[in-house]
Amino acid sequence: MKANKKILMVSMPTLHFFRWANQLKDSGYEVFWFDITGMSAYVEKINWIHQKIDWKLKWNYPKRNFVKKRFPGIYDFIQKKNEKDTAVEFERYLNEVKPDIVHSFALYVSCAPIIDVMEKYVHQKWIYSSWGSDLFYFQNFPEYLKDIKRILPRINYLFTDCKRDYNIAKEYGFKGEFLGVFPGGGGFDIAKMETYREPIPSRKTILIKGFQGRSGRAIPVFKALERLKNQLIDFQIVVFGTDPEAFQYLESSVLNHWENFNVIGKISHDEVLQLMGKALIYVGNSNSDGMPNTLLEALCLGAFPIQSNPGGVTEEVINHGKNGCLIEDCENISEIKSILEKTIIEVKFKNTDSFPKIDYDFKNIQQQVILIYEHKII
Repeated sequence: MKANKKILMVSMPTLHFFRWANQLKDSGYEVFWFDITGMSAYVEKINWIHQKIDWKLKWNYPKRNFVKKRFPGIYDFIQKKNEKDTAVEFERYLNEVKPDIVHSFALYVSCAPIIDVMEKYVHQKWIYSSWGSDLFYFQNFPEYLKDIKRILPRINYLFTDCKRDYNIAKEYGFKGEFLGVFPGGGGFDIAKMETYREPIPSRKTILIKGFQGRSGRAIPVFKALERLKNQLIDFQIVVFGTDPEAFQYLESSVLNHWENFNVIGKISHDEVLQLMGKALIYVGNSNSDGMPNTLLEALCLGAFPIQSNPGGVTEEVINHGKNGCLIEDCENISEIKSILEKTIIEVKFKNTDSFPKIDYDFKNIQQQVILIYEHKII
């Protein structure tokens, strides 16, 4: 049944996309990838997929990156003449591949640039995967909302990483078939994760996601920590994935002078998992997100999560006070301090191994996803 069936995936080159795509390896489908950025090099980790990459520039002239860095105005002027049109290139590739279905990952990244084409090819089946802040955040901006309301009625099938976004999609015109809630990158390699797990009684680490930027809210967490020095003296505090804005705040923070405080920048996914396996408490705070993969990884590895709850998303997996705690106001330093203070005292009495991690195992989710492609789409 699967022989010669073709799936054309449209996405940026991201870890989550590669993990999702690899669910279909050896499934019998012929899979193609149209890199929506047009700038990716060949990706070895999806070497079984046909890759339409490095198509964006008409001429990749010498010292292009030097010009981009040193003379941005000149670079932008050149790029207007030097870049190929995304919709034109996609339509050309669509007609070359002739897929049974197109699957776009993230609306404003991989649906909006090709909507003209997909409206032209009205009988072409189209899946959209909503991830992260894709709908929840961008619905607040008129230009993005205009795209959302245009695209969703054209979508035939929808995956989301949380129940919240299915409801948002229906509100803005989605009338197709909902295919279910799945982690953004498919499932997790639970067996591998277990090798990073340390015994809960021996854990003394509080792990904090250090994103500030557009949606992260690490700084209110730092401000709450500053008020809890005496209560935290027996813990090691580790901040990971720290971005420039968070680093800048920490330069003048008293936290920098604490012997038990350690801050690191961007690290590999494996290094994140190793930290999760050592953490007693995990803190993730943002003003917009889907279902955070780091939250699910923390739960799978036995860390007790303290997580923001934008739009009610994380209450889908966290029972407040039982298997984690919810931050309802990501800017409220007093609330975050109070939750941290209470958690530090009570966490040793919590059952951090009650999360049904087997439900999130890559192989289990892979089987479900393949069946969905097979029975409901193709």
